[in-house]
Amino acid sequence: MNELSKLMVLVWKDLLAQFRTKEMISSMLIFALIVVVVFNVTFDPGSRAAAEAGPGILWVAFTFAGVLGLHRALIHEVERGCLHGLMLAPVERGIIFLGKAISNAIFIFLIELLTFLPFTVFFNIDFWKGLDKLAAIFFLGTIGFAAVGTLLSAISVNTRTREIMLPILLFPIEFPVILSAVNATAGALKGQSWSEIAGWLKILAAFDLIFLLVCFVTFEYVLEE
Repeated sequence: MNELSKLMVLVWKDLLAQFRTKEMISSMLIFALIVVVVFNVTFDPGSRAAAEAGPGILWVAFTFAGVLGLHRALIHEVERGCLHGLMLAPVERGIIFLGKAISNAIFIFLIELLTFLPFTVFFNIDFWKGLDKLAAIFFLGTIGFAAVGTLLSAISVNTRTREIMLPILLFPIEFPVILSAVNATAGALKGQSWSEIAGWLKILAAFDLIFLLVCFVTFEYVLEE
């Protein structure tokens, strides 16, 4: 079995396990929707303040729901001894990281799509406005978030304060992703062109590339610890 086949098996295993229980998906989605609803009632519908705060609120919902999902995804592996089984399997540690990161990215991206639909209703936003740009922003932002989050969740899962350790470690590192994603989303919702949001997209792409490589290389040492 080549490395690509091993990677696909790992991704399928994680997806199948989570879709069977639906625990992680339901908790992430409910949390994200609660954030959107709570912030929505603080603004007048259709007001300028709501439009300006909308992108930030959207990514707050994505970020906190993503942290919840990252924590729940790996804690089950540790509690059931699955992670040790993976370490004994004839699979490169980097492939294990990619499998975890890809499955986490799929779940987070799914939650983003399911959250964005009610968000457009609550904040009176045209669903089709800048949809192609938003898809690219969500994709790039999710890749960076899932890559770093997977590595840091593996670090924090064995600590006594793992519930709060992950966001403490994650948010400072993810700040460039969140900042770029919020500004790019705001530009897309305002109808800006690709060239106008290209700077933020380049930051997201650069972050994704750098941290994917860093996490891929260092994940082996994290597992050994």
